[in-house]
Amino acid sequence: MRVRTGSVFRAGPKAVISICVRSLLCGKRGGAPPAEAGVFVVPSSENIVVFSLAENRLLGEALVRILRNKNGITVAGVRAFSTSATEELLAAEPDVVLLDSARQSLRPSHLVSKIRQDLVRAKVIMVGMEDDEAQFLQAVSEGVTGYILKDASAQDIVRVIRAVATGEAVCPPRLSAALFRCAARQASFELNPQFQSEFGLSTREQQLICLIRQGMTNKEIAGRLILSEQTVKNHIHRILKKTGACDRHELIARCQAQTSTSASLT
Repeated sequence: MRVRTGSVFRAGPKAVISICVRSLLCGKRGGAPPAEAGVFVVPSSENIVVFSLAENRLLGEALVRILRNKNGITVAGVRAFSTSATEELLAAEPDVVLLDSARQSLRPSHLVSKIRQDLVRAKVIMVGMEDDEAQFLQAVSEGVTGYILKDASAQDIVRVIRAVATGEAVCPPRLSAALFRCAARQASFELNPQFQSEFGLSTREQQLICLIRQGMTNKEIAGRLILSEQTVKNHIHRILKKTGACDRHELIARCQAQTSTSASLT
């Protein structure tokens, strides 16, 4: 999968919402009537089928107007976030899903994860987002492959949809550095293969042990690995159970002993 960051996200002079309002007004001056939320269009098998869940109704309807006349793109539906809307989305089996709310889409709702699990071929794009590095990395970790900031143009949105539909991953240039830093952090963990054979620890559990040995708190570990604190606590509980350690201090001692044993054997 390629990650595209170039001119796709060249910031326009106006925000997406402004472009959306202009699009709606154009429709009222003699064009086609504004699309109603929830209206379905029969998709063509040759098109990229798009379904939108929008917390901002104006943005959702405007996205339909932007996309409805684009060659090769069919809007299967637009809904506000709800359980029934999610069921309709899954039934529509779109190629691309547009989501405009991190609060509704990412942890703790895990909507993106559910979409990726139930619709394996579907691509998820977050649109109208803030320039927030932690939120961006969380979205990527949950399976988002397109991330559009609120200052992107209507043309940018169309380009991203087409790129993501072909298997590319697209993000704003100013957030791409966060991906490099995240990858560097993941690669910096010194994993001991002996831990896996001795205690049956997963890669994630070994990563947590490395951070625990650095004296990091649950909150710091959660921020480092883009996890919730509860998830970190659950991981640590399983680690202690697997290793037979009573607490963090005993866990570190056992890991150091294991490392010393491994070193003496090499």
